[in-house]
Amino acid sequence: MNSELSGKVVLITGASGGIGSALAKKFAAEGARLVLHYHSNQRSAVALVNELTPIESLAARADLTVERDVKRLFAAAVKHFGTVDVLIANAGAWETRDVPLHEMSLKQWRSTLDGVLTSSFLCLREFLRIVARTHRGSAVLIGSTAGVFGEAGHADYAAAKAALAYGLTRTMKNEMSRLAPHTADYCGGRINCVCPGWTVVPRNAAKLTDAAIVHKVTATMALPQIGRPDDMANAAVFLASDTLARHITGQTLVVAGGMEGRLLWRPDEVDTTLA
Repeated sequence: MNSELSGKVVLITGASGGIGSALAKKFAAEGARLVLHYHSNQRSAVALVNELTPIESLAARADLTVERDVKRLFAAAVKHFGTVDVLIANAGAWETRDVPLHEMSLKQWRSTLDGVLTSSFLCLREFLRIVARTHRGSAVLIGSTAGVFGEAGHADYAAAKAALAYGLTRTMKNEMSRLAPHTADYCGGRINCVCPGWTVVPRNAAKLTDAAIVHKVTATMALPQIGRPDDMANAAVFLASDTLARHITGQTLVVAGGMEGRLLWRPDEVDTTLA
């Protein structure tokens, strides 16, 4: 099917990461023009630009928790391409260590919420200012199953992703439809959220070498396999397309093999005489 994304300008935050680079490649395959955001991994971002040639793409640095950086990012995108048609808010911080809430520092809590939620707010705000002028636009937020089911040891991340997947997505569907109204030849502005489960990416590669962890995170999946970045990228391309997903907005799509939650106890942790 034709996504009709060819020639559209797609801004992807966190494009140098595992899911981010998969997103870039999938949108490039659709013929989109790309703004590839990175924070510190310039080498990977530039390599990705070179890999995607002849697709027109721009690597741009920004600290998405800093308002002026986000403004510069979108200004650079508009200067280079003239507009931004699609925002993929993928960037987000995740502490690799398991830190129970009662041991969590305020610094970690604030850092994670800024990295996930504040960054998405700032990017969405700049994008919507463009949408208000063009009366066109679609956005896809990248959430997490942590925000759907919770995740022990990661209350900060789960809380921030839940805010994206529910409060922000469902509120913004109503605001976007007013900034970019439905017309006879346009579906209207849309926003949706993709929530990946555990996915094979560099930041959790070490944990996924532990068979016990792999068993734990796949035990409640109907399809017991760790997700791949392409699984998330395919979902994002579908939802970003005004042709393929023209009547879909305000929805949260969980891409996690039919996950129903995570096991709370291992068999050896349960005293069956008390159960």
